[in-house]
Amino acid sequence: MFHHYDLKGAKIFIFDEFLVNQIEEGVTVTPKDNAILIEIIDKHFTNKPVIYISNRHFSYSVDPLTYLATSEIHNLLAIAIVSDKPVARDNALYESNFYSRPFKIFDTLSLAMEWVHKVILQEYDAYRK
Repeated sequence: MFHHYDLKGAKIFIFDEFLVNQIEEGVTVTPKDNAILIEIIDKHFTNKPVIYISNRHFSYSVDPLTYLATSEIHNLLAIAIVSDKPVARDNALYESNFYSRPFKIFDTLSLAMEWVHKVILQEYDAYRK
């Protein structure tokens, strides 16, 4: 099943195992934005793991402290950042220092989705043991 949110400053696409967030040009993401993320995760991923994919098509900034609260979302397994722009990739690498779970950077959305499926399968395998 597929859901879509068109929020002020972002578009969020919900899939079975992950969500894709595409933030608009010039937006600044701050810790208070976690409230919206938590609400969406609670609605669509109750009692099941989820992975967050950030599709960084546009240029925007993230307060790295945002990741401290994001790390506390119990069912959020990992974060994937998608960008082929060197500056966005460098920023994401810096941001990864503030997130305590798996955090990977990809050139394409399809590569990020492949990784999502691997992480989810590993989680299910660990659960079954």
